[in-house]
Amino acid sequence: MPHIKTEIVNEGPRIVSGSKMSYEEFLISPESEGYAEWVNGDVIKMSPASPSHQGIVEFLSTLLVLFNEMRARGRVFFAPLQMKLQITGREPDVPFLAKEHLDRIRKSHIEGPADIAVEVISPDSRGRDRGDKYVEYEQAGVREYWLIDPIRKKAEFYLLGADGTYELAEIGMDGIFRSTVLEGFWLKVDWLWQEPLPERMGVLKEWGLV
Repeated sequence: MPHIKTEIVNEGPRIVSGSKMSYEEFLISPESEGYAEWVNGDVIKMSPASPSHQGIVEFLSTLLVLFNEMRARGRVFFAPLQMKLQITGREPDVPFLAKEHLDRIRKSHIEGPADIAVEVISPDSRGRDRGDKYVEYEQAGVREYWLIDPIRKKAEFYLLGADGTYELAEIGMDGIFRSTVLEGFWLKVDWLWQEPLPERMGVLKEWGLV
């Protein structure tokens, strides 16, 4: 079993494996438990999420689950759950698989890209979410990458174009993002910054689903 050590980097503490391990070794190792990612043989432990971070993750995941239950478009998952890409195993806060890609589900992880990957930025994940993960998700074919920054109150929704690169989705004058993967799903960006967050039943009424 690889020796585990703690490294301090400029974005915060990480617990990484002292020696390389394969992805298969990672999946059965104690280091994979909780919030951990595998990057080209190294294990990286994530810092604990804040209550505000968790609140937005719960809000978005609940909306996606409720919408999907009524429209049966696929399956919504929650971190910690591994999404295996080319040389990394990432854990998006909320991954969604369309029903035509449910064959990517394995016993312990998703093999290949989710159709939607939602990442809520925390202070120690900003560079990773905007840098490495952006490139990896684009190259792997994640069709929508939702990047939510509660500190700066900024939300960006990247759509995978025909040329395989991300394009920033335009938010209309009404402040609404409309998903291309989940047809009919839309989100008022301002909802994300409300305190408290909107009641789920109120959102369902705005969607016309109840």
